[in-house]
Amino acid sequence: MATATMPTIALPSGERIPRLGLGTWGHAEDPRRRRDEIAGLRRGLDLGMTLIDTAEMYGEGEAESLVGEAIAGRRDQVFLVSKVLPHHATRSGTIAACRRSLARLGTDHLDLYLLHWRGSVPLPETLAGFTALMRAGAIRHWGVSNFDVADLTELSGLPGGDGAETDQVLYNLTRRGIEWDLVPHCQRLGVPIMAYSPLERGRMLQHPVLAAVAARHGATAAQAALAWVLRVEGLAAVPRASTPAHVEQDRAALELQLTPRDLADLDREFPPPSGPRTLEML
Repeated sequence: MATATMPTIALPSGERIPRLGLGTWGHAEDPRRRRDEIAGLRRGLDLGMTLIDTAEMYGEGEAESLVGEAIAGRRDQVFLVSKVLPHHATRSGTIAACRRSLARLGTDHLDLYLLHWRGSVPLPETLAGFTALMRAGAIRHWGVSNFDVADLTELSGLPGGDGAETDQVLYNLTRRGIEWDLVPHCQRLGVPIMAYSPLERGRMLQHPVLAAVAARHGATAAQAALAWVLRVEGLAAVPRASTPAHVEQDRAALELQLTPRDLADLDREFPPPSGPRTLEML
């Protein structure tokens, strides 16, 4: 397929990242899929999907090892994201977890390191770990995942807490609660949202209305659902794709422009929130 220019969004630091990246939640869980998963990541890099998202939790570190193999020799092309588990997120625990992730990934630094979700460790402890890692050159930026508006407000009130570069959260047609408050809050702050599971792990792709919208464009349901997520200003998405063909299909979603009729049909079947909702997680 022809490779069009990859659209980007700006982080608060001014650095720009691809609007469409590569998720790895579920990678490295079946040895029979390993070759295809590595090939998919490499094909994504060829297509400009140079944002790769992983975490120490995924496959208990095995996904990071797989990513490391996929990007070997191409590290300078990648904006590499990983995450620390909440129970590791003390100052010393964050540093140690990051060092383990770097070893599995075969690199000396992460471009972005996220707190995977809030746990019992006080946020200043985690911030201290992030600060130490940045000073050591082990991470270039830090951010959070699964934070709601109250969490972000609390974070920004802490010394150094206004340095978060993104909030990675669950967002797709069936999980629209963030549209009520989190999306406008992050847009006001200039902090991009990074959408994980933008296809709800495939569970909505048989919906007849979504299929009808896709058919109008000669697209797949997955492409229509992904294009719907990407309609939001200041948002990047990191769908998981397990084969090169799957990656190519996701990449093509960037060329799909949904019409007002499409959006109205999808709103009727997947209604937007009418009030605040508890932040959803998978």
